[in-house]
Amino acid sequence: MHSLIENTRIVEAIPPSAGDVELVGDLVSLKHCQSLTVLVHVNQANAATVAITLEQAQDVSGTAAKAMAKDAPIYLVADAAASDTWIRQADGVGFTTDAALKHKLVALDVDAQHLDLENGFTCLRVKVGASHAANLVAAQYIAVGSRYGGASLIVD
Repeated sequence: MHSLIENTRIVEAIPPSAGDVELVGDLVSLKHCQSLTVLVHVNQANAATVAITLEQAQDVSGTAAKAMAKDAPIYLVADAAASDTWIRQADGVGFTTDAALKHKLVALDVDAQHLDLENGFTCLRVKVGASHAANLVAAQYIAVGSRYGGASLIVD
């Protein structure tokens, strides 16, 4: 049996929160994994769109944080109450929802090799721009391909 819990590391990025302010996810280290899926839940109860972006840093304290430069595959479930079908979106370093009042799931698949490794960037976080208090947002990180040990993604 292939257990999700045994084969991945799941870390809370953003706890369930109202979207009236910018939400900044915790930084996680990708030093010991091959890739990281950023899974964002958006319960969009107001027509204000929700902007999701990725940021990289040199450590989990946020040193020299900057936007991701290399595009990542992005997937969307546009109405999670009615479907579980993921639809591939244009690759990018961020995604903005449409204005439809739906519960949406957005996944951004980040290859650890796409960080600016030459300049010491090994950490990643998700950010969600301010939209409206009625738009509820939560996010998780799902790391796969753990390698060379490392007990935690939340420490360097």
